[in-house]
Amino acid sequence: MSSSLPDWSERRVWLFDLDGTLTVPVHDFMYARRELGIDPEQDILTALAERSPSDRAAAERWLRQWELDLAAESRLQDDAAELVAHLSEAGCRLGVLTRNTRDVAFRTLDAIGLRSVMHHDDAILGRDSARPKPHPDGILLLLQRLDAAPDQAVMVGDYLHDVRAGRAAGTATVLVCRHRETGWDDEADLVVGSLWPLSARLPAPDAT
Repeated sequence: MSSSLPDWSERRVWLFDLDGTLTVPVHDFMYARRELGIDPEQDILTALAERSPSDRAAAERWLRQWELDLAAESRLQDDAAELVAHLSEAGCRLGVLTRNTRDVAFRTLDAIGLRSVMHHDDAILGRDSARPKPHPDGILLLLQRLDAAPDQAVMVGDYLHDVRAGRAAGTATVLVCRHRETGWDDEADLVVGSLWPLSARLPAPDAT
């Protein structure tokens, strides 16, 4: 783990988590757990995967609708807006990997005005596209679609699942802690309190 910015000027592919990384957090996951009858300490997607097919389908319908409703109200993090603009202007290829469904991701990105900045819609993946983070499958699929090797990419997220997925896929990893104690600092290549340092200090690669 480091708090000093590495030289990632050669890394042309940047992958982002969505909720809490690009957006201002709005999800009350404890509320969702109560509504779904899930233990407060248990991961929601893991808990649903253990249910019978009929129970799981009903719970997933509720979860998707809850996420869709919140997606329409999404707000962009100011520091994320600057970093994404910086990378886009530098000619980097951008993608999103979220534990939401893909249609929720589209609605969220539309609401915050970033969908068109992503490399293309095929570079926006959700839990219905690949096994959810911390599995690396989604990142590996994004790298394939963006024609990039892991050592050309950076995974940026605000949660342990993001960092572990990136590490398992072989990318560089950034943990955005937004000035909160996480206990996961040692798992990321770079830990930042916000995305401002990346925006201010990351060298702009030459456009290709």
